[in-house]
Amino acid sequence: MLEVIFFLIHGIQPFLVPICFITAWTVTILVVWSLWTAARDSVTTAKLMHQIPCAGCQFFTDNYRLKCTVRPSIANTEEAINCLDYQPKTNPYLY
Repeated sequence: MLEVIFFLIHGIQPFLVPICFITAWTVTILVVWSLWTAARDSVTTAKLMHQIPCAGCQFFTDNYRLKCTVRPSIANTEEAINCLDYQPKTNPYLY
């Protein structure tokens, strides 16, 4: 029994280094690819969130209970990007 195991270990030994090399590089490439896609998705989401005009609207209250006096259900969401009730702040000292 030990001779069979000894024979198998010596038979596989020349292939272990290439297999480990390929496995290590595959794992490294997959990690880098995963990080790249996460960063790309984060930038896409950030660009979309920067299009939300709520902070510059005169109806935005900046209160966590009632964010918008006209459409509180869509305030600070993606639905507010093309809000029909958006009015830019004309005098920032009044709001």
